[in-house]
Amino acid sequence: MKLSRTAGRAVSDSDACLTNELADWFQSSLGQAVFAAEEALLADILPQLFGYHLVQIGCLAHLDLLKHSPIPHKIHLSPKMQLGLDAHAVVARPEELPLQSQALDAVLLHHALDFSNDPHQVLREAARVLRPGGHLLILGFNPLSFWGVCRWRRREQAPWNAQALSHHRLHDWLRLLELTELKSETAFYLPLLASESWRARLNFLESWTANSLLPSGAVLLIWARKDVGGMTPLKPAWKTRKLIAFPLAEPTARNKSARGKSV
Repeated sequence: MKLSRTAGRAVSDSDACLTNELADWFQSSLGQAVFAAEEALLADILPQLFGYHLVQIGCLAHLDLLKHSPIPHKIHLSPKMQLGLDAHAVVARPEELPLQSQALDAVLLHHALDFSNDPHQVLREAARVLRPGGHLLILGFNPLSFWGVCRWRRREQAPWNAQALSHHRLHDWLRLLELTELKSETAFYLPLLASESWRARLNFLESWTANSLLPSGAVLLIWARKDVGGMTPLKPAWKTRKLIAFPLAEPTARNKSARGKSV
């Protein structure tokens, strides 16, 4: 798979400011708690995905969510140069991926849709670089949660200014791009309070709300697969293999004469 280390338009000052604010928030106790909930959601899915190439696309490349994946070649895409980027990091805008079409086995969008000016284009690019049968994982903030209520009070600051796309809208976009939703799940049902002590006091809400089976967690995960219409699956080789014809011994003339005498 060919790629370039830097591509796309330059990052604006507003985008850089947003990235810095988001990085500071994920370093807080509340941000770390949300990130831990995201890791737990992916821990059950990533070991089931196999292939050669996996890319994580988001605002913060140093937040590694690919630890549980058995795929050997992992790439982190960042919208700007940041400290802590590894050798496999790529600097590019999510709307303009410098990756070959149908080259990746799996793509993880980590809040890439929440903070994009064109989230549908980000999703379109992710679908383009996926191979047929490849998997797409979307992590975003759920508007039908405590987060959705709290974010209206502080929309000027990250991460409260996230778009928080609904599950229904994302499901429709996936269908348009020939992506089949396999699973959706939410996590982190506590109110998004900065005080760790208050979150501990309200910890009973985590189990009570999670057991209610309502998709009201602050984090929304959608797992989809790229299905291309008109593809004819090939039969496994062992099903089409012909039987080996073994030669049978012909009766000798001696046996034929013996049969004639007996008659």
